[in-house]
Amino acid sequence: MLFYRLILFFTLLTQTLLSYCWRNDQHPERSAKKNFTVSEYEALVKQYRYNKPDSALYYAEKAIALAEREKDSVGLATMLNQLGMIGDNFGKFEESRQNYLRAAAIYRALRSKKGEATETVRLGVVELRKGNYDEAIGYFLKAMELSEQINDRAGIMEANITLGEVYIARKQYDTALRYLKSAEKLDKTLPFSSLSLNLCSNFGIVYREKGDFKLAKAYIQKGINLSNKPQLWGLHITLINNLASVYAKAGFREKSISLQKTALEKSREIQNYIRELQTLTTLADTYGNDNIDYCLFYLKQALALAEEKGAIKQKIDILQRLGDVYKYLKNYKEALKMKEQEHALADSFFYRDMSKQIANLQSEYELNKSKARVQELKYENNRQALERKIILFITAGIAILLLVVAFHYFRTKELNRLLNRANAELKDSNTVKDKLFSILAHDLRQPIASVINFLYIIDDDSLTPDEKHDVINKLIVNSNASLDTLNQLLKWGEMQIKGVVINPVVFCPKEIIERNVNLLSAAADSKSIHIDNTVTDTIRIYCDADHFDFTIRNLLSNAIKFTPNGGRVFITAERKSETTVKFSVKDTGVGISNDRLDSIFKINNISTQGTNNEKGTSLGLAMCKEFIEANNGTIEVVSEKNRGSEFILYIKASSEG
Repeated sequence: MLFYRLILFFTLLTQTLLSYCWRNDQHPERSAKKNFTVSEYEALVKQYRYNKPDSALYYAEKAIALAEREKDSVGLATMLNQLGMIGDNFGKFEESRQNYLRAAAIYRALRSKKGEATETVRLGVVELRKGNYDEAIGYFLKAMELSEQINDRAGIMEANITLGEVYIARKQYDTALRYLKSAEKLDKTLPFSSLSLNLCSNFGIVYREKGDFKLAKAYIQKGINLSNKPQLWGLHITLINNLASVYAKAGFREKSISLQKTALEKSREIQNYIRELQTLTTLADTYGNDNIDYCLFYLKQALALAEEKGAIKQKIDILQRLGDVYKYLKNYKEALKMKEQEHALADSFFYRDMSKQIANLQSEYELNKSKARVQELKYENNRQALERKIILFITAGIAILLLVVAFHYFRTKELNRLLNRANAELKDSNTVKDKLFSILAHDLRQPIASVINFLYIIDDDSLTPDEKHDVINKLIVNSNASLDTLNQLLKWGEMQIKGVVINPVVFCPKEIIERNVNLLSAAADSKSIHIDNTVTDTIRIYCDADHFDFTIRNLLSNAIKFTPNGGRVFITAERKSETTVKFSVKDTGVGISNDRLDSIFKINNISTQGTNNEKGTSLGLAMCKEFIEANNGTIEVVSEKNRGSEFILYIKASSEG
C-alpha cells in the first residue's frame, strides 16, 4: 500500500510540474510605445485581466490618469469599470463597488442611461457575490428600468439574466426560469453576444438543480458549441465545467472529471487563472472524500495559483476547504494550520484592509461632502436666484393680468350699472308716460267732457231754476275735481323735472291738520262722515310744511273718499321717541285688498273709485311717499278688506317740542 502511494505521489508531482510549464510566470514587457490612447489601454487591460492581473491593473491605472488629464469622461468611466472587474476577480468587492459608483455617477452626469445601466448591473454583481441578494435585486431592477427607458434590448436582456442568477443563488428556480425565459425571448431578436452564453449556462444550472439533466445538457452543449472561439474561451471553460457538474450530479463522475480536466487544460492554455482556479476547486469537489488524495492534489494546486496571483478571497476559500479535508483525514495539526492561515488572511483581508479602506473612504467622503456642499450651495443660490426671477416675472405677469382683468371688470360693471340705470330710468319714463296719458285720457278728459255737457244742459231754456241749480252744483264738483287732478299732475310733473325741493322748518302740525279738516268738511258732511282729530298743539315737527300739508290733505281726502256714508275718520299724533312723531289717518272704509297693498305707493298703481264714485288719479299716494321720504320720514299702510285702512307717518320731531 505504501509503495502504491509513493508511485501515485510521484505521478501527481510530475503532472504538476508539466502543467506549470504551460504557464508564463513573467509579467508582460511594458510596451515601448509612449502615446497610448484610452481605447488601446482598455484592450491591454482586457488582454491581461485573467492571466496577468497585475499588468492589467497597471494599464488600467495608466488609462485612468490619461483620461483625467484629457478630461475624457467616457474614457474615465470605461476604465473605472475595468478596474472594478479586476477588483472583482481579486475579491476586493468594496474597491470594485466604489469604482462602479464613480463610473455610474459620470454616466449619470453625461445623461447616458446605457452607461449608467451597465454600471448598475456591475454593482448588482458585487452584491450578489457578497450574498446580499435583496440589494442585488434592487440594482438589477434599476438597471432594467434604465434600459427600458431607452429601449436597449441588450440591456434589458442582461438585467433579466442577472436577476435569474440572483434567484438561482437563492434556490428559487421557478422565479429564476421566469427571468431567464424573458431574456431568451429577447436573445432571439438580438445578434449573438456573450450574453447568449451566460443565458445557456444559467439555464443549464437551473435545470441541473431541478433534476432535468437532459435539458440542462442541451442548453450547456449549445453554449459550448457557440463559444468554441479564442475570444470566448473564458465562457467556453465555464460552460464545460457546468456540463461536468451536470454529469456529476447525474452520477457520471468519470465523465465529469474528464470534462473538468479538459477545462483545466484549456484554462492553462489561455492562461486564465480565474477559470483555472474554478476548475481546480471543482475537480477537488468532484473527487471529494472518495478519492481524498486527488482532492488534496488539486486543492494544493489551487492554493499555489491563488498565492501566485494574489487572489486573497479565493485563497481564503481554498484554505477553508483544505482545513476541512485535513480534519476528515484526522490530521488535526494540518487542519489547525490551514484554519490559522485562513483566519489570519481573512483578518488581514477583511479587517485591516477594510480599516484602511474605511479611513480612505472617510477622507474621500469628507472631501466629496465638502465639494458637494459647495456645489449644493452654488446650486441652491442659483436656484433661489432663478426662483426669484421666475416669481418676479410671474408676479408681474399676474399683476398686469389682474390689472387688465380688473380694468375690464370694473369698466364692464360700470357700463352695466349705467345701462341698468338707463334701463330703469327708461322704464320709469315709460311708466310716467303711460300714467300721464292715462290721466290725460281718462281723469282729465272725462271731467272736462262732463263740464261741456253740463254747459249745454244749462243753456237749455226748458230747465227749471232748481234743475239748473242742481246742474250748476254738479258742474262745480266736476270742475273742482278736474282742477285738483290738474294741480296734482302739475305738482307731480314738477317733481319729475326738478326733483323734490324741500324747505324744512319747525312747525305745529295741528294747524295744518285742522285747516285741511275744515277744507274737506263739506265732502265729509255730504257722506255724514265724522272726522275725529285728536292732534294737540304740543307736537312740533321738523320738515317741509307744504309737503306735510299735501300729504295730510291727500290722506284725509282718500279716507273720506273710500269711507261709506256714516263712517268715521281718526287723525292722531303721538311722540314715539325724542326724534320721531307718529301720525295716523285711520278710516272705517272699504279697506285695501292684499294684492294692492304692495303697489299702493307706486306710480303704476291703478286708481279706484270712491264709495260715491269719486274720481282719483293714483298720483297722490306716490307723491306722498316721495315727500315724506324726502324729509327723512317713512310712510306705511295697514289695511284689511272691508275693515278700513290706516296710513301711518313717521316724521322727525323737533328738538324744541
